[in-house]
Amino acid sequence: MIRLPKYGDGRRVKVGLLGGSFNPAHYGHIEVAKCALVTLGLDEVWLMVSPGNPLKSRDGMASFSARLASARRLADGRRIRVTDIESRLGQRYTYRTVVELQRRFPHISFVWVMGADGLAQFHRWRDWRRLAQRIPIAVVPRPGSFASALHGPAASVLRRARKPVRQAKLLSRPNACGWSFLSAPQNDISATALRESGQVCLDPDEE
Repeated sequence: MIRLPKYGDGRRVKVGLLGGSFNPAHYGHIEVAKCALVTLGLDEVWLMVSPGNPLKSRDGMASFSARLASARRLADGRRIRVTDIESRLGQRYTYRTVVELQRRFPHISFVWVMGADGLAQFHRWRDWRRLAQRIPIAVVPRPGSFASALHGPAASVLRRARKPVRQAKLLSRPNACGWSFLSAPQNDISATALRESGQVCLDPDEE
């Protein structure tokens, strides 16, 4: 697990934060992480498993430990790492989490990574405008979400801060700002479909 220092961390690396419920984690998440690593020139991507997404129903939501375990099974533990930082911080809102991470890891250049479906509803996140000012954002395509993301309220408000994909690596520089819609294959795998198909085990104790 990623160490959570109490008084700071001196590492100077570039890290993508890929948050989500991971209910369960699947290879689509790993493809997003790999795309971010290459396109943004990152050193690591942290799969940040949420203790509870305020915008998602608890119905059908596996336990936090089960979702964390599903992410661990897929991450390589080196460049793609899993963390329960939000749970340990007692946070469910991304803005507050990012503020605390930047305080504890002052020399890390963070980039928020999300799918296009996340951008489509970004305007519903608490303090989303402040979040966009505080951390650069990289958006990865998702099937069926391209139009709704780029023509949604958040993209409209943030249109002047958008960078072309050829400049995406600028987002991982210290004190960077803005956002970019990355170019990547669109993987249509979804956690919902996996749960409904019964192809995955949500609880490690059931294996």
